Amino acid sequence: MNPSTTNRRDFLKTTSNGFGYLAFAALAQQQALRAESSLVAKNPHFAARAKHVIFLCMQGAPSHVDLLDYKPKLITDSGKSAPSAAGRYGQTKLMKSPWKFNQHGKSGMWISELLPNLSKHADELCVINSMATDLPAHPQAFSQLHTGTTQFVRPSLGAWAMYGLGTMNENLPGFITINPPGNATRSYGSAFLPAIYQGTKIGGNALPGGGALARRFGGAGAEQASIANIKNNRYSTEAQRTQLDLVQSLNKSRMAQDGGVSPEVEGVIESYELAFRMQAEVPKVLDLSKESTSTKALYGIDDAETDTFGKQCLMARKLVEAGVRFIEITHGNWDQHFNLKATLERNTNAIDKPVAGLLADLKARGLLKDTLVIWGGEFGRTPHSQGDDGRDHNNKGFTMWMAGGGVKGGMNYGLTDDYGYEAVYNKMHIHDWHATVLHLLGLDHERLTYRYAGRDFRLTDVYGTVAKEIMA
Repeated sequence: MNPSTTNRRDFLKTTSNGFGYLAFAALAQQQALRAESSLVAKNPHFAARAKHVIFLCMQGAPSHVDLLDYKPKLITDSGKSAPSAAGRYGQTKLMKSPWKFNQHGKSGMWISELLPNLSKHADELCVINSMATDLPAHPQAFSQLHTGTTQFVRPSLGAWAMYGLGTMNENLPGFITINPPGNATRSYGSAFLPAIYQGTKIGGNALPGGGALARRFGGAGAEQASIANIKNNRYSTEAQRTQLDLVQSLNKSRMAQDGGVSPEVEGVIESYELAFRMQAEVPKVLDLSKESTSTKALYGIDDAETDTFGKQCLMARKLVEAGVRFIEITHGNWDQHFNLKATLERNTNAIDKPVAGLLADLKARGLLKDTLVIWGGEFGRTPHSQGDDGRDHNNKGFTMWMAGGGVKGGMNYGLTDDYGYEAVYNKMHIHDWHATVLHLLGLDHERLTYRYAGRDFRLTDVYGTVAKEIMA
């Protein structure tokens, strides 16, 4: 119902709850509210190389020395005592990777045989071999990976990106997190930023150890995963709109009582409007049934090992096409203190083909140039063994990679020492990585601030150096 073409008296007759005038006023304000929305697209600080981010988060810390950080000296010295400062458990032995590394692409990039499909995209990858974070403990490192801090509740990377840039489709959340860990809500939270910038969860509660539960989205198969309560079976769209207009008018009245400025109430107003619009858009975007057989095969869908993560990656591509700004997919159980050979192989079998399929699909559709794809976890693992078949935590040197979105392909950035213990050249701390990701999105990490509790906060605190050498 449009108040510009409906007589006020007629509109009042359509409502039987006595609040027709309030609902009419809310409708009249709706267009102005949307124009002022925090979700509208905003201009970056400078020309952006990337418009979207897909962060493939490998929770638990993938072993860089078994995947993407080739160490010939580790092979030569395998079985010898590890450097005295390296281990936390006394006498430890260096352990070479059980898998072979080979060179791939025109760049000759060294990649483990565990990643045969990803290896075909070697010339698209910017492999950062010199990552570092502050603490070798999962909760703290996972928090720092997402928020820049190990201990405080702060806005996540995705929330900062939304705050700085807004969304490209006002009918969808600008930040979506697929299958996030149930105990890591701050990884997609907005903290003191307006609530509208926090991530919208699809599925979740990733469980360690694989098995049926770990392969499910909150009790449903991946193909059934959706956003909770996206359908309203009690009211028609028109009735929901009338009901929502009443609620929004009350919220606006509360804002007026608060002097016209109330971030909490404003966040509620915007989230209600977004939720209403999402009902029509979300089911279409998350519907994979209309994808071609060849596309599904590209992602490994319908194959037992790759089906779940393949569907998640395909969802990410569809969300990018629909204009979602920031998508994160979590894959858990990379914490191989023991049983490294079996579990790391299982992990890579589950993600290798879907990730390669995502890169190929994005490139074929002309989306990779505007989409920054990131892969990695909260830290790496030690070159020495833990027990007979495992590796311990290593926060001083590990590997992540990025592709598309304005980064140089076919390059390795930075170095760890001869064994892979510590970043020794072009070290990229998490603060530097955050600054670099924001820069690729056209945001100056020093200018992207939010006033809270009497000071200006930013994702990188008082740190962060942009790695301009990796930019195309």
